[in-house]
Amino acid sequence: MNTVEIKQNASLQDLNSLALPAYAEYFCSVSGISQIQQALAFAREKGLQVTPLGGGSNMVIAGDIQGLVLHLDLKGMSSKPVANDQIEVTFAAGENWHEMVQLCLQKGWYGLENLALIPGNMGAAPIQNIGAYGVELCDLFVSLQAIEISTGELMVLDNKQCQFGYRDSVFKQAYKDRFLITHVCLRLSTQPTAQVQYPALAEALGDKAVTPELVSETVCRIRQQKLPDPADLPNAGSFFKNPLVPESGLDRLQSNGVQSPRYAQLDGTYKIPAAWLIDQCGFRGQRRGNVGVHEHQALVLVNYGGTGNQLLALATEIQDAVFAKFGIALEIEPRLYGV
Repeated sequence: MNTVEIKQNASLQDLNSLALPAYAEYFCSVSGISQIQQALAFAREKGLQVTPLGGGSNMVIAGDIQGLVLHLDLKGMSSKPVANDQIEVTFAAGENWHEMVQLCLQKGWYGLENLALIPGNMGAAPIQNIGAYGVELCDLFVSLQAIEISTGELMVLDNKQCQFGYRDSVFKQAYKDRFLITHVCLRLSTQPTAQVQYPALAEALGDKAVTPELVSETVCRIRQQKLPDPADLPNAGSFFKNPLVPESGLDRLQSNGVQSPRYAQLDGTYKIPAAWLIDQCGFRGQRRGNVGVHEHQALVLVNYGGTGNQLLALATEIQDAVFAKFGIALEIEPRLYGV
């Protein structure tokens, strides 16, 4: 059994995609279940709060993090065929999401191609119920394995138990900060079907003969045109959720002369693009010191060398402006730490 190494006062700047400066009171990187359990035992002994860290792509670190930051670096993938041309694939939490999407395509396992180039690791995907271009993780999700932080005990949760919603799950609600996800199991197809109903994707594909590989390539191209690479310009992807408004809210907007883009949802609400709302308030391309809004995509906040508090101040300014103009409250999508 490998002994876990625990460091003090460790920098987190290179471990979050916004490159925000912050330190962890205690830090360790773990590559297996036994190391996780050792680290959790250390935290319990010292009475430390535990903060999980994966790819660092869906978090805003506003300041130093007290307690133990646990970097989940578990690797590996396994698969087993199931009925009706389907296969269940289990991924370790530390595997890079996009790399696994591409690997599955190479192996002839289909279903993830609409989710190509989403930043982050596998373990964070269920927390956020990541989604893009008409597909959400919950559409493919079978189960996950997690460790309870307070006890170190392993448990398995199925799709229903995870209580998935739009960019939401039980891990952002009742189970928030209670579990560390170690493995994720998805059910994929061995038949090359493609989901291309999403308007922007359908438009980009045009009249081409659609294959899962082409869908992946097209999604990557769209995302690269819209979103900056965190390696070049630090960002956390979409910073705000697209708000869902009831029909009455849509009527109110229209009565005030606002003709916003909207997408009908199965529950009767309408999704309004947050990027459009922010753009209408004039924030696209704006800077506030060393933080700003990306010049090509108003939904993306970027860091030019600022701090988490400066970034959150800009986010608050945007939220206030959108609410004042449209009466719609924008919700920050990444998790906030050190606040």
